[in-house]
Amino acid sequence: MKIFFSVGEPSGDLHGANLIRELRQRHPDIECVGFGGPRMQAAGAELLEDLTRLAVMWFLRALLNLHHFLRLFQVARRYFREHRPDAVVLIDYPGFNWWVARAAKRETIPVFYYGAPQMWAWAPWRVRKMRRLIDHVLCKLPFEETWFQQRGCRATYVGHPYFDEMVQQVLDAAFLQRYREPGTPLVTILPGSRTQEVGSNLTQFLAAAQQVRAQLPNVRFAVAAYNEAQADTALREIIRRRLPMEVHVGKTAELIHLADCCMACSGSVSLELLHHEKPTVILYRISPPAFAVQRVFRRVKYITLVNLLATRDPFPRDLTTYDPDHQDAERVPFPEYLTYRDVSARIAAHVTCWLQSPEQRRVRVEELRALKSRFAHPGATRRAAEYVLERLGDRAPVRSRPRAA
Repeated sequence: MKIFFSVGEPSGDLHGANLIRELRQRHPDIECVGFGGPRMQAAGAELLEDLTRLAVMWFLRALLNLHHFLRLFQVARRYFREHRPDAVVLIDYPGFNWWVARAAKRETIPVFYYGAPQMWAWAPWRVRKMRRLIDHVLCKLPFEETWFQQRGCRATYVGHPYFDEMVQQVLDAAFLQRYREPGTPLVTILPGSRTQEVGSNLTQFLAAAQQVRAQLPNVRFAVAAYNEAQADTALREIIRRRLPMEVHVGKTAELIHLADCCMACSGSVSLELLHHEKPTVILYRISPPAFAVQRVFRRVKYITLVNLLATRDPFPRDLTTYDPDHQDAERVPFPEYLTYRDVSARIAAHVTCWLQSPEQRRVRVEELRALKSRFAHPGATRRAAEYVLERLGDRAPVRSRPRAA
């Protein structure tokens, strides 16, 4: 059996690698091939291209990389014609993955979307494309299953694969021992995994750190960088601002575990913060034009996954962004700011509150613990692998269509 993967995000590379291991544990003869990243390759996938190098955001950047995507689309289309995999598994990365799905459907190859695009949050009319091109939607969030089913998609909730990674996480004990300073608070800064995110969010976080230190000089700060290039960017900015702050690569889990509270870019890292029960303020800073566009297309009040899990209604009528002065603000586990403005003072205010008031911090931790007990359960990867294999076992073999000489 041969399964083709198309994965373009660093987080998707992680989930794809875990799914590959789970599939091969059940059927060691399964071949996994396609587009992915280094983690999938380490798990045994044959990479035709490291697609995680092209993790881009917003229309203009995608347009500038169009020639790369066109080339990879031709690679996928040719592979489907010549090798006819038994299935295609897509993980996140909407845009290019729609092209891959379209090419697979032309060859009557079943398509599974594991971790579907959050179209319920942005421009829900795109579900027509999902209904037309995707045979099976494997949902990560509990409300997604009903949302997709109501719109004619074959969908099932398997859970979020991030929690599988959390239960397998082994922290670096030596680093924890070396970096722990009892009695001295630590704030961990998580500026994002994409270079573009780091460029947009890091300066705001460092400005907030300066304001916190002005009030609480004994507070330590550390930046968890995704790679060395981003670490260098962070170090240059830290030196420019003359901040006493360290930057670490590959120690995200350890720095979250050690932190009293965190500042983070919106993304799947919020689930890791939930797992560790860390009070966190979320920032997702974008340009003024992008902010105007999102106001037209956004269909949810919150952009943070943990906040969406916590809310009773993910799709309320009131879609204004989070406001700390609103009467419902305390119902949100992670204060979040989707903005183009300077909100460093507000970020600093949340952090200072948690550090100065043990009671405020305790209440927030208890809220996160209760939410974790409801939703942060492992098993998504196993359920996804079982679902894929069951559906492939039930279907008749695909026969090659005759082709002209």
